[in-house]
Amino acid sequence: MTSLSELTTGGTIRPITRWGTPVMHAPTSPVVDFDDELRTLVRDMFATMEAAQGVGLAATQVGVSLAVFVYDCPDADNHSQVGVVCNPVVELPEGRDRTLESADEGCLSLPGGYAPLARTDHSVCRGQDVDGNPIEVHGTGLLARCLQHETDHLNGMVFGDRLSTRVRKKLYQSHEALAHLYPEDWPVTPKKTSA
Repeated sequence: MTSLSELTTGGTIRPITRWGTPVMHAPTSPVVDFDDELRTLVRDMFATMEAAQGVGLAATQVGVSLAVFVYDCPDADNHSQVGVVCNPVVELPEGRDRTLESADEGCLSLPGGYAPLARTDHSVCRGQDVDGNPIEVHGTGLLARCLQHETDHLNGMVFGDRLSTRVRKKLYQSHEALAHLYPEDWPVTPKKTSA
């Protein structure tokens, strides 16, 4: 069994794939081989997410069309939750249990861009760990949003797809105002601190 500490250290930082790249807008292939190649990818994803100061990262965001994401994200109680989910399926509350929370959301693949988006304040993500064992992650607060956001990526959707045309336009404007600070291979090459 692979420990989490083995997966969160020793990875290589990869460039983050941007919105508009085909891999970002197509459903991924399921993980079927739970092997060293997968573990290497996951290590690299953790290293990349940390370098970019993100809370979640999908394989598509490093150019790999595979249904896996990593996260290091606080929950509603501000407790840090760290993990990896392969072949995720997110279940959202319905009816009276469904509470939407609107908050600014961003994406490492559209650096500098943020827009308000309503998502449920609780979600359950079922999938597999890197060894192929079934797992279930209960997310509240920001973690609930992260689980939904990363699973969207693996289904070929970016959060901008969930926005109205007007809000999406503002999102792109906020990104374009800061895009010059992010080199093509960011976060391999760090973000510039000024123009």
